[in-house]
Amino acid sequence: MPELPEVEVVRHGLAPAVTGATVTSVRVLDERSLRRHDGPAEDFVDRLTGARIDAAVRRGKFLWMPVAVGDAAPAGQTGAFSDPVEAVVVHLGMSGQVLLRGVDAEVAPLTRIVLGIEHPQHGALRVDFVDQRIFGSMAIDALQPTGDGAAGGYGSALPLVPGQVAHIARDPLDPAFDEARFLAALRGRRTGIKRALLDQGLVSGIGNIYADESLWAARLHYDQPTWSISTRKARELLGEVRIVLRRALEEGGTSFDAQYVNVNGASGYFSHSLRAYGQHGSPCSRCGRLIVREQFMNRGSHFCPRCQRLRAAAAA
Repeated sequence: MPELPEVEVVRHGLAPAVTGATVTSVRVLDERSLRRHDGPAEDFVDRLTGARIDAAVRRGKFLWMPVAVGDAAPAGQTGAFSDPVEAVVVHLGMSGQVLLRGVDAEVAPLTRIVLGIEHPQHGALRVDFVDQRIFGSMAIDALQPTGDGAAGGYGSALPLVPGQVAHIARDPLDPAFDEARFLAALRGRRTGIKRALLDQGLVSGIGNIYADESLWAARLHYDQPTWSISTRKARELLGEVRIVLRRALEEGGTSFDAQYVNVNGASGYFSHSLRAYGQHGSPCSRCGRLIVREQFMNRGSHFCPRCQRLRAAAAA
């Protein structure tokens, strides 16, 4: 599943093309991709057609585009737009892609939703939502104030967040991320450290790949109890999470197959820099011991058994 770097690469590519653009047409080719939208396809089409997209915004793995409704205007004139009260929330799921296309480009077979847009500088474009497995979706959702009054996500200064995203914690790269609050909450959990990192209500944007990479960098076993980790070590881990996420961003995210691409259809190459995830059977680049993979939460955890030993924890 795409994690923070992959979604941020999409957001970053999408933003210049959609910010300030007006939605001129909406085609729903597969209504299954509207499963999170509260209403039929006709409602999605009617509410979005003619709206102006204000930005492309991300919190953790979640992406949305605030939209403003326009007032009717005489032919040849531009109508006024209200402040955004709704957003198009994009869930990429396992295989979702948001691709920018020319208006005359061929529509790919797995395209589920097509948005025609008109940008003041870039002219007519198309935003195609492509999804092979149909676990992803688009939905129009009401915006609500953020609990801390800070910007809802990266890409917009509006202190608003879609209701579907409101329960998601801020990610470690968010300027409004509260490090002290995170460290205190982590210390209070009664679980393994990787489970905590994957809890999107505690910290967002970290999935299986970047959890394994960060834990390897911090020399922590994936099942080390959270209460047994010192504040110093937890702060070190948080620092490694940020380093790993930033490095992945610089390299365009991690692509293992054709599903993980940016808005132009290009793959990221962070997979070539992985030290733990997917490296089972290969020597640890730090000590030479073979990386192993163990079953974890219906997936796998990759770690070095020498560098990342499970330490005994005192009873809580």
